[in-house]
Amino acid sequence: MGHKVNPYGFRLGVIYPWKSNWYAGQRDYAEQLHEDIWVRKHIRSRLSRAGISSIDIERKGDQIWVFIRTARPGIVIGRKGAEVDRLRKDIERYTKKRVDVKVEDMNQAASESRPETDAALLAQGVAEQLAGRVAFRRAMRRAVQTAMRSGALGVRVACGGRLGGAEMGRREWYREGRVPLHTLRAKVDFGTAEAKTTFGVVGVKVWVYHGDEVPRREQDTERALARAHATAQQVDTSGRGGGTATATVESAPAAVGVATEPATPATPTPTEPAPAEAAAPVEGGEA
Repeated sequence: MGHKVNPYGFRLGVIYPWKSNWYAGQRDYAEQLHEDIWVRKHIRSRLSRAGISSIDIERKGDQIWVFIRTARPGIVIGRKGAEVDRLRKDIERYTKKRVDVKVEDMNQAASESRPETDAALLAQGVAEQLAGRVAFRRAMRRAVQTAMRSGALGVRVACGGRLGGAEMGRREWYREGRVPLHTLRAKVDFGTAEAKTTFGVVGVKVWVYHGDEVPRREQDTERALARAHATAQQVDTSGRGGGTATATVESAPAAVGVATEPATPATPTPTEPAPAEAAAPVEGGEA
């Protein structure tokens, strides 16, 4: 059987950060972990229709920050902030710590992903349509077309369960574009949802491919290599200029040596009188 890995956890620490940022000792770790799980479960069950994409949690001392990314901020905030205050009081009552809830609107231009290409929201949309007795194939195709039309590079939607009210459960999926699950630098968004229909629960999974992202380590390595190449080029350029000057200086003594070489044989040397003495007896013999 296949061993399926969550695409987010598979890329955790490579291109994706953690959704819970805090540090705890051995005694407090389990308690804070269960608190995070309860907070996420409580918010999603309380605001099931708010289009919540992700919930990030940060801790520092006895202070907790909860960041809710949603496509419908009005439902999360409520009238005059009543819903947010109710959520904050519930979390404070459970954790017994100071809590600050912040709502992030996904419809703003500064948002990283749009609601039309968010995997969690697409899965929730398909699940709502299945619960409303919409044909599962039509709902899946509509989700794929919406994401591709909004700029996604690849989408895959899978549904499993008693599709169409069949007696035997099965699994069907549609895909358009590329969804490279084995590439760590590929930004693959993953979301799940459950549709509670009259004939049972139908599970929905959505994968959305947003393109590649170079990991931070590789970016740092590339920057270091670029700096090294730039430094080497500067040193090489300065070295070439110094070498030219040295060659010019060294060529001057060479020219002087060439000019003085003809005058060297003209000066008498200590070894020259010996051949003259050997030639004198020859002249006396001829006389």
